[in-house]
Amino acid sequence: MITRIEQAICQRLAAGLGNMTRAVTSYGGEIDEDLGRIVRELPAAWVTFGGISKTDPTSLSKRQYRPTGQFVVIVGDYSTRSESTSRQGGVNVNEVGCYRLVYAVRRLLTGQDLGLKITPLMPGRVRTLFNTSVAERALSIFACEFDTQWLETALAPGAWPVQTHDRDHPDWLYNHYHGQVSPPDPDLLRVGMHYDPPGVGTPDDPADWVNLRKKT
Repeated sequence: MITRIEQAICQRLAAGLGNMTRAVTSYGGEIDEDLGRIVRELPAAWVTFGGISKTDPTSLSKRQYRPTGQFVVIVGDYSTRSESTSRQGGVNVNEVGCYRLVYAVRRLLTGQDLGLKITPLMPGRVRTLFNTSVAERALSIFACEFDTQWLETALAPGAWPVQTHDRDHPDWLYNHYHGQVSPPDPDLLRVGMHYDPPGVGTPDDPADWVNLRKKT
């Protein structure tokens, strides 16, 4: 689910931001490297997973839990004129500015479920990462945080993931990497009805079988 959310955020921002950015990609440590190098890539937006802050039980009988995950959109821009222009934008169309990018990102993502089984994205903090000068260029980078929740189902005590060839199954990962798996539970095809009068029969001799579906 984490990968799907991150990819969906990238896709929505890439479509929505248009020419405001040169690229919208998953974060790969760009701002942890040479800041002078990334200036050539700005304005840009990067998306990354910020971690799970908490996990709440929703149904102990069904072993279901709801984690709260954080996703971060990092936006950056620069200006050859002034530090304020890198933040606020300028008169030229290519001088977008970080404040406009922050606004655009929050408007595009707030309240969206991205077509996934998650709660709508909740906007959080916006943090300043850099306000500095690099090679006579003013550089500004901000981080926009969003929270969302989804449902996870835990394995039963002592159980192993289910054997499956379905890539969308939550246990497909273990099959793909040859982890220990167990055969799927057999289908429930019919149920025996044990009852005493007014039905016909005795509790030890069921009078009816209820077929749930045909065996294939």
